[in-house]
Amino acid sequence: MPPPADIVKVAIEWPGAFPKLMEIDQKKPLSAIIKEVCEGWSLGNHETFALQIADATNFYITEKNRNDIKNGSILRLTTSPYQTALQLHERIQSSSMDAKLEALKDLANASRDITFAQEFINLDGISLLTQMVESGTERYQKLQKIMKPCFGDLLSFTLTAFVELMDHGIVSWDTFSVAFIKKIASYVNKSAMDTAVLQRSLAILESMVLNSQDLYHKVAQEITIGQLIPHLQGTDQDIQTYTIAVINALFLKAPEEKRQEMAHILAQKQLRSIILTNVIRSPTPVNDEMAHQLYVLQVLNFNLLEDRMMTKMDPQDQAQRDIIFELRRIAFDVECEPNNGGSIEKRKSMYTRDYKKLGFINHVNPAVDFTQIPPGMLALDNMLYFAKHHQDAYIRIVLENSSREDKHECPFGRSSIELTKMLCEILKVGELRKSFSAKTDTVQS
Repeated sequence: MPPPADIVKVAIEWPGAFPKLMEIDQKKPLSAIIKEVCEGWSLGNHETFALQIADATNFYITEKNRNDIKNGSILRLTTSPYQTALQLHERIQSSSMDAKLEALKDLANASRDITFAQEFINLDGISLLTQMVESGTERYQKLQKIMKPCFGDLLSFTLTAFVELMDHGIVSWDTFSVAFIKKIASYVNKSAMDTAVLQRSLAILESMVLNSQDLYHKVAQEITIGQLIPHLQGTDQDIQTYTIAVINALFLKAPEEKRQEMAHILAQKQLRSIILTNVIRSPTPVNDEMAHQLYVLQVLNFNLLEDRMMTKMDPQDQAQRDIIFELRRIAFDVECEPNNGGSIEKRKSMYTRDYKKLGFINHVNPAVDFTQIPPGMLALDNMLYFAKHHQDAYIRIVLENSSREDKHECPFGRSSIELTKMLCEILKVGELRKSFSAKTDTVQS
């Protein structure tokens, strides 16, 4: 006869004792089960004890997750989350650097558990950690130079614990001071910084930017693209991934008018070439998280094209018409004819002939070809870029196709417009803007 569904057979460990095999009745209160376990080992004050999963996570068993316990599970009797939080809160303030370091290691590990995290945060633990970062790290770094190397790990474990605690979403990011932001930014801006500290600092900056518009402005004042780029030129893929994540966060939260400016700076800093050389072509294969961050960066860049893609050409706008004149000039190497040169009818006939060779649908007024959205003005932008930067290829394509029979033609104008439209569809230009906005709204809530 199978055992009742509410009965779970487990083993429970206690330091210095043989594991105890027992059956847990899931219908009984958890406090009653803990009391029973404590009495089995003659331990008093059962309120100060709790049960944990005896694995690498060390997560506490609570009324919410107790149903996850399976037959054959190994549990551990340990101090309660409150007692553990209280002890660590005191230990990390020890005057002994060695004791402080061990406490911070334990805190970084324990903070992954939301049950513990809530208790530590209730003791104002976040404020204690931020104060340590703001005021104590220089002292630790000086001690590192004259005493033991392990002192350099103090900051790393402090930031790790901070990141783990904040990842639970219990505390608002808007509560942090400018001094704390400046301190974290300084670790990113330094040319030589401990890898673990740099990684945690980048993670903190990304979360700040994504979770608070106010913090975005403060972080943007402290961090520049130029200061982030060198972190992509190393060999540590985790650092590279976090760096691109920060760039993406700044890009995503920037006001509309600032995004084009950021894109221009990224182009000036040759970000694409740096990523291609140091990430894509690196001997280390691109992992899933890096691939995701590169995808996000690509989407954010493509979305900058949405406005041009959805902008119709105004056939009466002389500046826009001048772009078409430039395409004609480059293709046929013609000088701009003076207004009084030849009859109006003759010039119109000549323009119509050339616009036909360029492959426009409307030979008389090719501006009309760019009134369809998408691709709108983006198609004309692409055509002008190709004509200016690949002039020989452009001229060859235009001249070759202008001399072919109609049934074999591949008109440059029409093909460029259709190709631009097709690429916009394939690359989903503009379509993913809302999905990214929805994700950041979820993070903030």
